[in-house]
Amino acid sequence: MSTIKNLKEFAQLAGVSTATVSRALSRTGRVSEETRQRISDLADRLGYQPNVTARNLRTQRTMTIGVLVPLGHETSQHLSDPFFNTMTGFLADELSDHGYDLLLSRVLPKSDRWLDRYIGSGKVDGILVIGQSTEFGVIETVSRRYLPMVVWGGLVPGQNHCSVGTDNRQGGALATRHLIARGCRRIAFAGPTRGPEFGERLDGVKQALREAGQSETLLELPSHFEPNAAYADILDQIGRLDALPDGIVAGSDVTAIGVLRALGELGIDVPGRIKLVGYDGLPVGAQVSPPLTTIDQQLRQGAAIMVELLLRRLAGQETESRRIEPKLIVRASA
Repeated sequence: MSTIKNLKEFAQLAGVSTATVSRALSRTGRVSEETRQRISDLADRLGYQPNVTARNLRTQRTMTIGVLVPLGHETSQHLSDPFFNTMTGFLADELSDHGYDLLLSRVLPKSDRWLDRYIGSGKVDGILVIGQSTEFGVIETVSRRYLPMVVWGGLVPGQNHCSVGTDNRQGGALATRHLIARGCRRIAFAGPTRGPEFGERLDGVKQALREAGQSETLLELPSHFEPNAAYADILDQIGRLDALPDGIVAGSDVTAIGVLRALGELGIDVPGRIKLVGYDGLPVGAQVSPPLTTIDQQLRQGAAIMVELLLRRLAGQETESRRIEPKLIVRASA
């Protein structure tokens, strides 16, 4: 049991200021790694634990960030979805490195006030939103009066809220050009189209087809995002087509996995009969059979940028949206 009564006594033993101890133990602010490690080791030896409640009252900070996943477009989706699982994991790592905890919430918006519930709760210092879903207007309105918020999603002209994400149009075009280069002449887009992100990916597909003089060949195979629902949607639609596509751009890797399952059940070979490109760059894409060619959103880099921008906004700074260059990962499916 520690005999140290307070931060001041511990700082005196450590031979540094109370501010240095606070920054070192909370892993916030500028402290050399050598000093941070020395203070951490001393705290471990003495069993010293800072009074977090007192610190939070003093600084008026909770050291907690709300991570919200709005699902206006797909209420059947869950946080166990591979995309959300991957993205929240990367965000948790980044926030932890800066001394913050994460409060994760799946939101099914029932009114335009869903963001205010978290902003006014007193539980979080700032908010990270994963995906604009159908809630672009709500996020845009709130951003005009609430600074510490960063969103993973698309960027549209005149947008006020700070977002981070890939250039979705470029990603959709990149996937389509790859299929065209592989000899595909009848290309389909499979997945949801609601919301800025998915709509922009479809726009990119259309752009690449126009450039190749193939715009009249586009098939749209609308589907839910949730993998079992996507599988059922694609199975039904593919089974009723008079002529199969020879290439499919999926709006997400999760959708692509549902497509793979449906095509396998119908006895359609991938990539022999139909070539398939996903979108996200999720680790699970390398584990399916055949391994999935995909557009990599570079989610780890995106999470790091989101946290960086949010911390700057917590310090009172305005920040601009950032776009990440999408990259094509070529595997066996195309």
